[in-house]
Amino acid sequence: MESIISLNFAERSLLFAELSQLSYKDNEEIEKELSKLGFSFVNHYDCSGSQAYSFCTNTDMVIVSRGTESDCWKDIRTNLRTWPTKTKSGGKVHKGFLRYSEHVWPKIVKDLRIAKESKLNVWFTGHSLGGAIALILASFCEYYRFFPKPIQVYTYGAPRVGWRKFVKNLNVNHVRWVNNNDVVAYVPTKWMGYKHHGSEFYMNSWGNVREMTFWQRAKDKIRGYWFAWKQGKIDSFSDHRISDYVKHLERHAEGLEVLQK
Repeated sequence: MESIISLNFAERSLLFAELSQLSYKDNEEIEKELSKLGFSFVNHYDCSGSQAYSFCTNTDMVIVSRGTESDCWKDIRTNLRTWPTKTKSGGKVHKGFLRYSEHVWPKIVKDLRIAKESKLNVWFTGHSLGGAIALILASFCEYYRFFPKPIQVYTYGAPRVGWRKFVKNLNVNHVRWVNNNDVVAYVPTKWMGYKHHGSEFYMNSWGNVREMTFWQRAKDKIRGYWFAWKQGKIDSFSDHRISDYVKHLERHAEGLEVLQK
């Protein structure tokens, strides 16, 4: 595979969405799919329920954090721990997200050192809870300067991670994808003190990538709820599926759009 740096923005966004989707599969299936994408399987980190993977090419290492599994009580409990706690990198973050990140961090340190010695570009990505963990792991790389600085972080349907000071202090290039009414992208709430980090890219109710004003987006969210209701779905949850992010980004990378009626 060519270097990730050489991919355009749409291709890169699709690639990281596909890698995030792979993290939900078993290791044997992951290895088969990785070879099609030009990657090799390096490690699976599983510590106290926190799970992440490292995938490599000759030029890049991608750390992929696994997202919330709906049937896993530990994951659900983590999402419910909304009270903030201090972090070494400055500011306060969601306590549950920080604990998951601290569990997996010692496991990935060795591979990050190898990446630095091998002069590999390091990237972080994840969907849902995995996106929150990916961002905090990237903040650890910022804090411990002897690790490679991440090139970028790509997240999909990720929740708010920290308070204003944490967000302001974190000097990481973060691309944050949101699919219409994806409920996880809107929690924990702003009134609890939580702020989003990074540059947001929004997919509208048709799945097309759009920049919108506040009122255009409000109208689009209502439209999304209406489309889902007609299909017997709950839009807040169906929009959270990583498969939908991949589907929309495949079209975006190909320069195609759904006709908006």
